[in-house]
Amino acid sequence: MKALLVRLSSIGDVVHTLPALAALHRGGWEAGWVVELPSRMLLEPNPLVAQVIVAPSRKAFGWARALSALRAVRAQRYDAAVDFQGLWKSAAWARLSGARRVVGWDRAARREPGSALLLLEAITRGEALTRKETPTHSEPLTRSGSGHVIDKNLELLRPLGIEAVGLREFPLPFSAEAVTRVDAGLQGLRGDGLVVLNPGGGWASKLWPAALFGQLARELRQLGLHPLVSWGPGEEDLASRVVAASGGAAARSFPTTLLDYVEIARRARLVVAADTGPLHLACAVGTPVVALFGPTDPARNGPFASDDVVVRRAPACAPCYSRTCARHAGVMDGISLEEVRAAVERRLALARA
Repeated sequence: MKALLVRLSSIGDVVHTLPALAALHRGGWEAGWVVELPSRMLLEPNPLVAQVIVAPSRKAFGWARALSALRAVRAQRYDAAVDFQGLWKSAAWARLSGARRVVGWDRAARREPGSALLLLEAITRGEALTRKETPTHSEPLTRSGSGHVIDKNLELLRPLGIEAVGLREFPLPFSAEAVTRVDAGLQGLRGDGLVVLNPGGGWASKLWPAALFGQLARELRQLGLHPLVSWGPGEEDLASRVVAASGGAAARSFPTTLLDYVEIARRARLVVAADTGPLHLACAVGTPVVALFGPTDPARNGPFASDDVVVRRAPACAPCYSRTCARHAGVMDGISLEEVRAAVERRLALARA
């Protein structure tokens, strides 16, 4: 049996769909995946993904590229296509794939409710989520209602006969080249005290101020730790501002790919980040984290290890998944340095224990 996963973006959402890939593999399914370019690196060298189809994004859309990708999908003759994203564009890829079954959530559970019209099987969410499998890193909380987005993704596999809610297995590809680059790039930083600070992310409204990250780096250095500021495309200036605010206590990371960052996270004692892809990658590899949240809901897409610590300022509109919203603008500024430092000390103590 062959299944097509449709989860186009973003990096964190792709990470949260990886347990569904693992569950399909456990169930004996061969898997393909339709994804947009930024997350391609997490899937192309992955031995559990037989076919990766890169969908052109809205900004880079071209009919020739889209039709070529669609022909590649249809040639595989998938038995089922699963739309994990709940948008018109993801539902369109699933429906046009030619799969015999096109599965996704019904209107009530979709970000764009009308896109349910493109499905062949619109699934209604259950009222409760319970653990059915033993997770990789920690026991997840039994949740009622919406639950963690990982479990929402896993629940969507039930129509295919796969029961895996609670699974926390993240099949990330191994890259020997990334290991070599990271080993060379981290020379001079003591691995046993490495703390990764990730100040960037896709939404400005979810980010903690650079000046406070810099001050946190000073505090970490006083604890004998070695802060490293990670950054992605377009975030070089932000990382430099954190380093400047730290007074030299933090070092700016060398340029990294997603797989480089995974290897850095594996070596870190702690990662401090907002609700963004690097946070979710750190959780996926089992690195201790302190997560900084504002408008979005950490119960839905935050850390799942019981020892990880969340520091949050919830605005009046929470949970809110609008990139721009007058009600949650500036809410992250209300998270104090003292709160984050206390969270860091608590998480490090739990890791030592």
